[in-house]
Amino acid sequence: MAQTMINFRMDEELKKNMEEICKDLGLSMTTAFTIFAKKMTREKRIPFDVSVDSFYSESNITYLKKVIDDIESGKSVLVEHELIED
Repeated sequence: MAQTMINFRMDEELKKNMEEICKDLGLSMTTAFTIFAKKMTREKRIPFDVSVDSFYSESNITYLKKVIDDIESGKSVLVEHELIED
């Protein structure tokens, strides 16, 4: 089978972290990307869920910052309560 070269840019820290994980798994990055490409080709989809975590939405971050500001200013007070057993 003929080989081809693929080049793309990636954040340096992300690449370093991925290399470490691949090493722990006994894989090269080339092997990891090949596994991804084969699975994507076989399943004709991205082989994992791609979604936006609503926790990080702009509206939620704005809300959380307001809650923090209210607590820090004394406008709101945190109250300890007992855990409810399920």
